[in-house]
Amino acid sequence: MPEALFEPLGRGRYRTTELAQGPWDPGAQHGSPPAALLAGSFEAEHPRPDLVPTRFTMDLFGPVPMGELEVRTRVARDGRRIQALDGELLSGGRVAARARAWRVRRADTADIASPTPPPPAEIPADTAPPPSGTGDFGYFSALDWRFAAGGFRTPGPATAWLRLRVPVVAGREPTPIERVMGVVDCSSGVSNELDFASYVFTNVDLTVHLHRPLAGEWVCTDAKTTIGDEGAGLCRATLSDEKGGLGGSAQTLFIGPR
Repeated sequence: MPEALFEPLGRGRYRTTELAQGPWDPGAQHGSPPAALLAGSFEAEHPRPDLVPTRFTMDLFGPVPMGELEVRTRVARDGRRIQALDGELLSGGRVAARARAWRVRRADTADIASPTPPPPAEIPADTAPPPSGTGDFGYFSALDWRFAAGGFRTPGPATAWLRLRVPVVAGREPTPIERVMGVVDCSSGVSNELDFASYVFTNVDLTVHLHRPLAGEWVCTDAKTTIGDEGAGLCRATLSDEKGGLGGSAQTLFIGPR
């Protein structure tokens, strides 16, 4: 097993390892590794320990290929209290994904914070088997998958605890935002309404809102997918860690026969 999802090549370039491979096409990545790479690049290239990440949005302009990638980031709006960052992920000179992140100033608001709802379930002991109809794909081996309700082979809403087993970038310990972004795109697969062997339900975007940083390594996604009647779907998820509620996510889905 490779030691990470990506190997750094210097100057914003990375080599994708087999652990980033998604379930739909052996030559394309799962959506979570590109999201984690972009979110981690924002932190590494524009460090601001006085700010906390609150929103991350990624648009996918097609399947993100395996192979060599380039990340470009910039500060779109800077300030003492609020900052916006823009990033692009390029493959062969083509923009494969584009992201924006918002960060706000870090402050002590514990005395006025809303009560934290508990996580929807405890972390189960058993690891989930891979979804049927997908074959072997590398990204499944990069995570611990623990279903507390539902499952890949039980269509419908589901609750799963997920944890990265490897770093996003080789030689670098995953940060809290990398751990979240490294698993959250799984929500549409966790709460699948359709058979993996018969249908494609890939997302064209990903939006994550957080009201506090992740505590620990585990992320719980309590997810539900809705299939529309004209070729589109929507997955919404409530995100938690072992302390309780963390935020939420949404994905727009393209639906089609496989």
